[in-house]
Amino acid sequence: MQPGAHPLQILTQNQLFPTAPPDFVQQNGHCQGNGAILLDRFSVWSNTTPMNENELQSTRPNGSRAVSTTKATSVGAASRYAWKLVALLSLGGCFEIYNLALTATLSPGLIRSGIFHEDSRGLLGLTDQAGFAASTFAGLFVGSAVLGAFADKFGRRTIFTVSMLWYSATSLGMALQHSAVGIDAWRFLTGIGLGLELVTIDTYIAELVPASVRGRAFAVNQCIQLLAIPVATFLSWLLLPRDLLGIAGWRWVALVGAVGALAAYYIRRRVPESPQWLLQRGRLEEAQQVLERIGLASDAVVAHHPPDTRPADREVSSFSSLLRNPYIRRTLVLIVLNIFQASGFYGLVNWLPTLLISRGFTILRSLRYTFIISIVYPLSPLLFIPIADKIERKWHIVLAAGSAAVLGLLFSRSAGSFALVTLGILLTISNNWLSFAYHAYQAEMYPTSLRARGVGFVYSFSRLSTVVSSFLIALLLRRFGPFGVFSFIACSMAIVVVTVGVFGPRTGGPADAGITVT
Repeated sequence: MQPGAHPLQILTQNQLFPTAPPDFVQQNGHCQGNGAILLDRFSVWSNTTPMNENELQSTRPNGSRAVSTTKATSVGAASRYAWKLVALLSLGGCFEIYNLALTATLSPGLIRSGIFHEDSRGLLGLTDQAGFAASTFAGLFVGSAVLGAFADKFGRRTIFTVSMLWYSATSLGMALQHSAVGIDAWRFLTGIGLGLELVTIDTYIAELVPASVRGRAFAVNQCIQLLAIPVATFLSWLLLPRDLLGIAGWRWVALVGAVGALAAYYIRRRVPESPQWLLQRGRLEEAQQVLERIGLASDAVVAHHPPDTRPADREVSSFSSLLRNPYIRRTLVLIVLNIFQASGFYGLVNWLPTLLISRGFTILRSLRYTFIISIVYPLSPLLFIPIADKIERKWHIVLAAGSAAVLGLLFSRSAGSFALVTLGILLTISNNWLSFAYHAYQAEMYPTSLRARGVGFVYSFSRLSTVVSSFLIALLLRRFGPFGVFSFIACSMAIVVVTVGVFGPRTGGPADAGITVT
């Protein structure tokens, strides 16, 4: 190592990775004069190779250097501290999922209070439920598409905290409204914070755990976050039919979502900034401290300093990079994936109580069945932890979407409470399988400098899709009943199967030579 150089300012010697294929070098790195290869953090090699390597860009005043961390340990495990960070971030995400769950569960209480109507007296002659869902996901679109890049600029930790405070304050504002227009307006503002947080959490987790356990990390993340759904449905079932202290039950349910402000303070004090983001910003001492805490200390790093050949201003980080090689194919695939998985996933999540009411169930009974089905949400990701990293992620998506399509059609034709609940549970399991798989999948498609921007951009299409599908599902339900709705959902999932199965890039699996995206 050169005298005075920071231990993290390194390039791994080329003999450590003699088998890197030319197309991978072209897409994910470039060769220095001595043949050293720069790789992104997600380029984690298989267990047969004792080293892994991360591409990071230093912006120290004395000149830019390509920064890589190489540790002579197994890449197959994350430290206990890293898992603790995943759990804390997921706890923050609970409040986001709770607020999202209210998109489905809150409407019966608003109808009871006379703010919403059961018939088609809402926006564009459709139901108030459709307008409420559309407002939510319009805000989510703005938060993920327009503001998602803030996490690349200001850091994962800062934006995570700001987003929690934002939607906590706007949830409080919504709980104080007395008109459908006021509720939809505040719901739109809440959606902005929710959309920003979810993009940040995905990016954060992807940068804290090795690729070899990232599928399990996202499964654990989904398990913890989805605990909020049975909580939301239980509180809705308990409180919506009654007033408490003279205050309508739906207002108490909405106020619970504002508690996230207290959790934000607790989590911020215990979760560090992403070491990947710190390294990219040249804050090497801070990054080293975080790396040591999560079990990636730099004492086992091999140091080598060839001449600088990649200035910081050439780093790929602009929005237009998403629509240029090597990212354009994966961006287009992810856009289609997000558009159609959202139509299917949120077609059930947002509309389940309404769909049950359309089958002749009372409001209270529909909320009871929704609660029973929702208990499965936090449990279902645990079923897939043993295989989360053993099967290529794109095939997880294909199998889950195919299962959801078939089960949705069966759900729409079933008769009897037992069959509805059973098929609802199986459909929920398939949807959650799809959810954790594609969250991990899209987070692995972009380098650090582009990750939050890229994930936010493609994810925003799921939000925009849900705005449109909210009105479309309302129309289909009115004209064709539940079978029309689930036929639409099945077609959406079929498009996901074909798009990802045929055109989706592969991410690193256990049988790979270590290539993350091919």
